[in-house]
Amino acid sequence: MGYTDQRFNVNLSILFTELPLLERPAAAAAAGFTAVELWWPWIETPTPDQSELDALKKALEDAGTQLVGLNFYAGQLPGPDRGALSVPGEESDRFRANIEVAAGFAASVGCKALNALYGNRVDGVDPAAQDELALENLVLAARAADRIGAILLIEALNKPESPRYPLVSAPAAIEVVDKVNAATGLGNAKFLLDLYHLSMNGEDLPEVIEKYTAKTGHVQIADNPGRGAPGTGDLDLAGLLDLLKKAGYEGWVGLEYKAGDRPSAESFEWLPRPQRAAN
Repeated sequence: MGYTDQRFNVNLSILFTELPLLERPAAAAAAGFTAVELWWPWIETPTPDQSELDALKKALEDAGTQLVGLNFYAGQLPGPDRGALSVPGEESDRFRANIEVAAGFAASVGCKALNALYGNRVDGVDPAAQDELALENLVLAARAADRIGAILLIEALNKPESPRYPLVSAPAAIEVVDKVNAATGLGNAKFLLDLYHLSMNGEDLPEVIEKYTAKTGHVQIADNPGRGAPGTGDLDLAGLLDLLKKAGYEGWVGLEYKAGDRPSAESFEWLPRPQRAAN
C-alpha cells in the first residue's frame, strides 16, 4: 500500500514558507493538495484583528483547501518556545485569550482538530505547578474544541531539539491525554503521533503504533535524519503508515517536513500527484 490510500495534508507553517501566508493555500492547491494544516500563524498575538482571520479564511476558501489542523497560540514558534499553556503568567494568559479565537476560527472553516503544545519547563518554577496549570488550560481548550465538534491534540516532541519540553515520549503525551479526558469526561483529547519526533527520541515506532493508534487523532511525518521529505532519510514511512492503517487509523497524515534548499513545490516527487488530493 505505501502512500496510496492515505489522507495527506500539507503543513503551511513549514512548507511554502517562501511565500506570504495568504499565498500558501493556493500554492498547496497548485501542487495538487486539497487539505492543509497550520501552526498558529500570528506569532506576536493570540488575538489578531478579525480582518486578518477573515483574510486567511478567504485564502483557504479561494484555493479550495480544507484546513484540517490548527495549533493554538504557542509563543515564538518557530523559535525558542514550544507552547504557552504551562508557562505561568503572561504566556498562560495569552493562551487562554487565544482559546475562543482559535476555536472560533476553526469553526468558521470547518477545522476539526486543534493542537495544544504544552510549553517548556521554566527555571525556578516547580514542574508540578506547571503541570497543574497545564491541566487547567487543557481542560478549557478541550471544552472549547468540543463545543465546535473538534478534537484536542496533545503532541510529543523530541528531546534533542526540544530539551526543555516535558512531553518527549509517546507515553508522556498519552498520560496527559488520559488526564484531560478524565477531567472533562468528553473523551475528545487525542494523541498527535509525529513519526519524526518519536524516531528522534529512539522510540520503537511499530510498538507505539500498536499501543496508541486507538488514542491517536492526527499523524505527522518527516524523514529522519534531517526532517526532510520521505526518502531523504532512513525511516520506512510507507511501512509505518501501513501499520497505522492496519491498526485502524483513518485520519489525516500531515506533511510537516522541510523542503531544504529547493522550492516547496519540488519536494513532493515521492508522492504521485493523483494521491495528493484528499479522498
